[in-house]
Amino acid sequence: MKTAKRIAFLTALLTLTSLASSAQINSPYSKFGLGHLYDHASAAQRQMGGIGYALNSGRSVNVMNPASYAAADTLTFLFDMGVSFTSLNMKEGAVGDTPAASATQYGGGLDYITMQVPIGKNMGASLGLVPFSSVGYSFGSEIDNGVNSRQGTGGINQLYLGYAARPFKGFSIGANISYLFGTTVNDTYIYTATGSTSLFEQVIEVRDFRLQFGAQYSVDINPDNRITAGLTYSPGKTLLGHTWLAKYDVDQDTKPDTLNYTSLKNRASLPDTWGAGLSYRWQKRLNVGVDFTYQPWSKAKTLVNGDYFESTRYADRWQVAVGGEFTPAVRGNYFARTTYRLGANYSRDYMTVFANDTYNNVRDYGISFGFGFPAISSKTVINLGFEYRHRQAHPNPLLKENFFSISLGINFNELWFFQNKIK
Repeated sequence: MKTAKRIAFLTALLTLTSLASSAQINSPYSKFGLGHLYDHASAAQRQMGGIGYALNSGRSVNVMNPASYAAADTLTFLFDMGVSFTSLNMKEGAVGDTPAASATQYGGGLDYITMQVPIGKNMGASLGLVPFSSVGYSFGSEIDNGVNSRQGTGGINQLYLGYAARPFKGFSIGANISYLFGTTVNDTYIYTATGSTSLFEQVIEVRDFRLQFGAQYSVDINPDNRITAGLTYSPGKTLLGHTWLAKYDVDQDTKPDTLNYTSLKNRASLPDTWGAGLSYRWQKRLNVGVDFTYQPWSKAKTLVNGDYFESTRYADRWQVAVGGEFTPAVRGNYFARTTYRLGANYSRDYMTVFANDTYNNVRDYGISFGFGFPAISSKTVINLGFEYRHRQAHPNPLLKENFFSISLGINFNELWFFQNKIK
């Protein structure tokens, strides 16, 4: 009964948290498509460059590959949540008579909240809320007979339920079913030289389901060395929801004109998503891995945003990530039991920016490191990480962005399912 109350409490907490705003990455590039995309890496995984397809552990939740839930300890309940703070410095070079400019913005908040429970021997389940995409930007420019100001907010959240099983030694399979929900808003204010102000607002409202399948296979070379391969697949699908464009005369107290209200079905879509990874573990002290992610966004349907919002041409998205973690000693002094992590990644984003008669791909790379600090009197781990990312378009650099992030994750490990025996 005590365990049931705990699960009910945390489920209610998850539901309430879904109503809160998640952490956003403020970037003018997020105004294209669905915004900035996430790969569901936990705070600990972000410290290792974002790897996860071939990782599995009974002491951490790995949403990146649902097959990992099969490693759940039969006595342990896991609860993981993460927050982050990000500083973004943007630099734009001089173009013609327009001088170079720079600006700094700050953002942050809740990143994710996940939990994992054992279902039985070699079976586990997970429930959580993770971000799918986010939109956040604010900037302006001059136009004929006036200026415009552009800003965007919102994002798409992903509430998932996953299950995994290990049918035979070394091999596990799993699946996540997710509900995508959220709204993104892109505003363009037009300030004319005559003093009038108009607002053109595009809203994208997503209400949809998504599936993800995963598999992992581990081979023990000897008692101290293990190699694991992981594979994930999420099928592409048409996107469900609605979008509309509204025009407001800000200076007049009138109802907005809805210029276009339409369903997203058959007008916008998500591509297939493939993920593959390989990891190597030595004892319980060293774990290193490499991941590759591929999404053929060039085959997805692009949402046409209208005359006042730039449409974009999608490009195939891919990312390479490498990283690892090292714990000097499973038992020992505090700093020997602390886990040290390091990672890096490089990716080409799905969005393109049309400038100088060229569609420019957006690319970024990042490095990260962090620590897993064990709690004094329990198996709970506090994960503190630091990350630097650089993003810019190619071949024309356009806007250069430098991100500095601090992430904090708390991974609760509790023996909820241990039953004392009375002799």
